[in-house]
Amino acid sequence: MALFEFKLPDLGEGVMEGELVKWHVKEGDLVKEDQVLAEVMTDKATVTVPSPKAGRVLKTHGKEGEMAKVHQLMVTLEVEGAAPAQAAGHGAPASHGAPAAAQPQAAQVAAPVGNGATPASKVLATPLTRRMAREHGLNLAEISGSGSQGRVTKADVMAALEGKSSGNVVAPAAQAPAAARPSAPPVASGQGDERIPLRGLRKKIAEKMVRSKFTMPHFAFVEEVDGTDLVALRKRLNAQLQATGDDTKLTYLPFIVKAVIAALKKYPHLNANFDESAQELVVRGDYNIGIAAQTPDGLTVAVVRNADRLTLRDLAQEIARLGTAARERKLKMEELTGGTFTITSLGQSGGLFATPIINHPEVGIMGVHRLRKRPAVKDDEIVIREMMNLSLSCDHRVIDGAVAAEFVYEVIKYLEHPDMLFLAMA
Repeated sequence: MALFEFKLPDLGEGVMEGELVKWHVKEGDLVKEDQVLAEVMTDKATVTVPSPKAGRVLKTHGKEGEMAKVHQLMVTLEVEGAAPAQAAGHGAPASHGAPAAAQPQAAQVAAPVGNGATPASKVLATPLTRRMAREHGLNLAEISGSGSQGRVTKADVMAALEGKSSGNVVAPAAQAPAAARPSAPPVASGQGDERIPLRGLRKKIAEKMVRSKFTMPHFAFVEEVDGTDLVALRKRLNAQLQATGDDTKLTYLPFIVKAVIAALKKYPHLNANFDESAQELVVRGDYNIGIAAQTPDGLTVAVVRNADRLTLRDLAQEIARLGTAARERKLKMEELTGGTFTITSLGQSGGLFATPIINHPEVGIMGVHRLRKRPAVKDDEIVIREMMNLSLSCDHRVIDGAVAAEFVYEVIKYLEHPDMLFLAMA
């Protein structure tokens, strides 16, 4: 028998650490080769980490909710025959839409050098926090970390930025470590209370929403749509599909996606990402439409790639497939990244309207709300029509209110006269 030390393998796309979401094994368990050891969540996705060898688990390193760096020891196995004492994994983990890891050891923090400052590269911080600090010209080594083992959090960076904008930060050459904003007082627990740690996908959603709202000045535009003709067209097409033995069922989303793409082609600045580091708007040539789907773990945005090249039937099938994969945690990395514009809908639970948070680094997101019969005025008469609201949230740094309004009315034009969609399709 021999010892085999399994280290967290490369998670891809330059990701250097992740959160250990869940252990699938415990000490003493017998594991097979490729058996899932743990789930790890990165900024990009949740992945499962498989075992490269069969053996017995002698020790797991790290607790759920802690962070682990790539190539950090995860599991010590007892294996048959001779084996190398260390291994960094046997390939990339399988992607599911979230990450995991073990807590970096305190010894990994470098000792002070030069003038006593710790190099920024040695400061404990997530990749997202490092990027935020870099984009705003902050040195992580000069920010007091309020996280575990001195980890610098996004809240610490935000506090440092607030101090900088208020003139309380001196020039970097003479600057002492920035004092972080005082931590919020702990919330006392009462009898019968339950405390639920913010972990896994829920934690990543929270971090991404804070980043979006912190970096982007949001504004929203809302307008109503008369969907009566859309309801009739969908009903006719579904009846035709059924008559031919095709079990595909068209929801309203494929029509909305096609209407959005037609509008994006007229207003291309909304089909874009904003490059924070270069302060440039990157107008995308592809139309990769994110569809926000509710899962047991939280909201996941799956991306329909090249949606402009798909038929209504293809779109319906792809949206259904991605929704199922999201709920079953089977989305691949490429199905979670590369979006150019996002649509979010809760169907009949969508309410009158909402102000969705933009899916960073995109610059716009459209909310689709409940479709139902309402009184409306048509030809100076009060009639019953199928009505719903659309809401558009935009990044006001690059999208003006007039452009947002014109974009929404362009979408409405195609939804109120859905036969025009066939003329707009490539």
